[in-house]
Amino acid sequence: MGSIHIIRDFFSPQEGFARTLRIYLPDGYDASSDRRYPVLYMHDGQNVFAHPESSLYDTWCANIALDRLVGEGRLEPWIIVAVDSTNHRLAEYSPWDEPRSHVVARGQGYVRFAVETLKPYVDSHLKTRQGPEWTAVMGSSLGGLMALHLGWTHPELYGRIGGLSPSVMWGYGRMFEQWTSHTRRWSRIYLDAGTHENIDPVGYQMRYGDATRDFYFHLKRLGYADHELFLVLEPEGLHHELDWQRRLPLALRWLLS
Repeated sequence: MGSIHIIRDFFSPQEGFARTLRIYLPDGYDASSDRRYPVLYMHDGQNVFAHPESSLYDTWCANIALDRLVGEGRLEPWIIVAVDSTNHRLAEYSPWDEPRSHVVARGQGYVRFAVETLKPYVDSHLKTRQGPEWTAVMGSSLGGLMALHLGWTHPELYGRIGGLSPSVMWGYGRMFEQWTSHTRRWSRIYLDAGTHENIDPVGYQMRYGDATRDFYFHLKRLGYADHELFLVLEPEGLHHELDWQRRLPLALRWLLS
């Protein structure tokens, strides 16, 4: 089994405050060895692992899922770096304003933190394999939107992108306007949602099934091939940690293989 290490008060100079990092190291990880590992970065870190110091509520159990997939020989070992969100999550994961829910974007600060501080720290302190084909980023809801935004704005760093119920309708669908072409770099993009996953938490209807399907076909029209792009629409899927936990093993198998 892999092990989880928590770093508290990891300062983000781009945002002006500290975050908590939760790092999963695969079974057999040895800092003195020459072996290097690919890295998966995940948002909402407090919801990622089955661990006594994770969220009090349901989590994705990513450590259990990855341990099992590696044990079955379906995946090679990966490091997971999960970054906690804060009480200002909506703003921090917003690349642009969302006037309908009165959210003023702070997402560019988070992007700079991820690119300028977090990734260099991880690469200098852990035995990582570098390059976009060995670096993944994943999140759900607005965390999924942020994963897509990082993949589009920094394809030289993040080649594997996982958006579980990504909020691509956020900011009047700006993600569709932003993603205007194939990045022409190594890419693998996983998208999923519940077919009828509709929520209204901020004053307008967010139709995740329809929006995620539309974004999948948007990327197809831009030239992404079947081996670069995968869509799952789950008939009974809802907007909840347990739904992302259930779909995570498939997401990991396709995205990280």
